[in-house]
Amino acid sequence: MRLGAHVSASGGVDLAIDRAVEIGAEAVQIFVSPPQGWAFKPMDEKRTFDFKAKALEFDIGPNVLHGIYLVSLGTQNKENLRKGIQALVNYMNAAYDLGMLGVIFHLGSHGGSGFEAVFRQIIESINRVLDNSPEEVSLIMENSAGMGNHIGSKFDELGAIIREVGSPRVKICLDTQHSFAAGYNLTTDLNVAEVMKNFDKEIGLDNLVTVH
Repeated sequence: MRLGAHVSASGGVDLAIDRAVEIGAEAVQIFVSPPQGWAFKPMDEKRTFDFKAKALEFDIGPNVLHGIYLVSLGTQNKENLRKGIQALVNYMNAAYDLGMLGVIFHLGSHGGSGFEAVFRQIIESINRVLDNSPEEVSLIMENSAGMGNHIGSKFDELGAIIREVGSPRVKICLDTQHSFAAGYNLTTDLNVAEVMKNFDKEIGLDNLVTVH
């Protein structure tokens, strides 16, 4: 297990490694574009090379990108769905260029229609992302807090998506605060053991690659 942090990539993506070294992080999570907008610029080749060189030099990794917050694979807005898929493809290619494990993202909201109503759209969207990104990079779903109509707050929903997609590239980021907000009791060691037993049953511990 490596302990890391979300650090800024402001001024150049390679500076994220410098900041990680300063705080003693063993791994990093970063954004490579403004997280609340659709805009995405191609990666700077020198900065990309320097990121990988510094990560190797200081043994920082495995590292991940966090996708932008606008992505919602359950949206009924077809233009926003298209933009969300493209945003994930952009990030998956950037993660590959940076030598990273993959891209963590939020599934978004079903807008009140229910998980089953948007299930097929989610599967098709994930498959489109995988088909248009390097095979070496993982697409990592983060569990939600269950607020409003958010998708993926329950382990059985995430497990259903993984099984239906059927790709070893689809993994899970377990956010402990989100889990607690969604009703999973993490207050004692015994409770944590029970929650993780349920996680293993519904999703599989082998699909867990990062923890927030």
